[in-house]
Amino acid sequence: MTDAFDVVVVGAGIAGCACARELTDAGVQVAVVEHDAPGGGATAAGMGHIVVMDDSPAQLALTHYARSLWQKLTSELPASVEYEERGTLWIAADHEEMTQVHTKHATCTGDGVRSEVLDAVALSEAEPRLRTGLAGALLVPDDAILYPPAAARYLLQAAQRAGARLIRGTVTRAGNGAVTLSDGTMLASDHIVIATGVEVSMFPWIRLKKRKGHLVITDRYPGFVRHQLVELGYLKSAHATTSDSVAFNVQPRMTGQLLIGSSRQYMQEDATADAGLVDRMLRRAYEYMPQLASLSATRVWTGFRAATSDKLPWIGPTHDPTLYMLAGFEGLGITMAPAAARLLADHLLARQSAIDPGPYLPERMARAETILV
Repeated sequence: MTDAFDVVVVGAGIAGCACARELTDAGVQVAVVEHDAPGGGATAAGMGHIVVMDDSPAQLALTHYARSLWQKLTSELPASVEYEERGTLWIAADHEEMTQVHTKHATCTGDGVRSEVLDAVALSEAEPRLRTGLAGALLVPDDAILYPPAAARYLLQAAQRAGARLIRGTVTRAGNGAVTLSDGTMLASDHIVIATGVEVSMFPWIRLKKRKGHLVITDRYPGFVRHQLVELGYLKSAHATTSDSVAFNVQPRMTGQLLIGSSRQYMQEDATADAGLVDRMLRRAYEYMPQLASLSATRVWTGFRAATSDKLPWIGPTHDPTLYMLAGFEGLGITMAPAAARLLADHLLARQSAIDPGPYLPERMARAETILV
């Protein structure tokens, strides 16, 4: 027996759940297929930082748009999502990095993103536990944090209330208007959305690569950190494509816990935590905030980011007229999810998009000359 749907979304991470919510809100009949817990995988492994990023104009446009959509959702998000506008502090270690702060501030201003340059004194007042001697920071006050698995589950539940159907199972084939599950179930649809993160082995033509990351979470220390803290060196780490790297990245959770990151590893398939890299990551954090060394950590985990060669996601149709991509967000999937879902829905429903969808179209795969390593 074959069930038919307007759209079948493969994958119930935050991007797939946002897509289901967006489409059911428009009256589309949607099935979501997931073999594991919704909101698991890369969604559960991420920090949950809703951040405007400006590595490229296209990235800036998409993250700014996405943050505005998250802000519109705040009135309906349940307490379990733990949404808070903490703001991001991009920290400059020296005068050279303060030049980057001013450049970033100008970029934000040009795109209508609120930001404020803090000198060393203002930074110390904003975050007293940072070490002395830092040059300053850029404060982006409207950036936020949330708890990603709960956000994904909420979006999926909202879609289900509007008629979406969650189907548990493992997809073995997808394309040419059909999705086949391991138990033999077949789902028919002219619109199949691939939102499976790094799990794309059934599609050998998809040129995604895994980037492994580590996170540490502490015991509860309410008020220890006030903002999302990120060193400007994080941007250099994010741009690296061949070497392992770490950067100072600390997030306060509503529970009083702290998430400490971040790391990037390449050519890694093993999900086991790398003790040496975790040590490097923590030592980097202590350089910026020495008192972190006195806190108790309760858990370490890893996750895999799905990365593309140009650091932009794939959103839209593929060479198969029934297959659509919603993937390749690397470390920005939580931020980008509502905007990516909106752009894909715009395409499927022939609606005008609020931003240019061109930079994110999967047709870039055919033009890529390099494969991430």
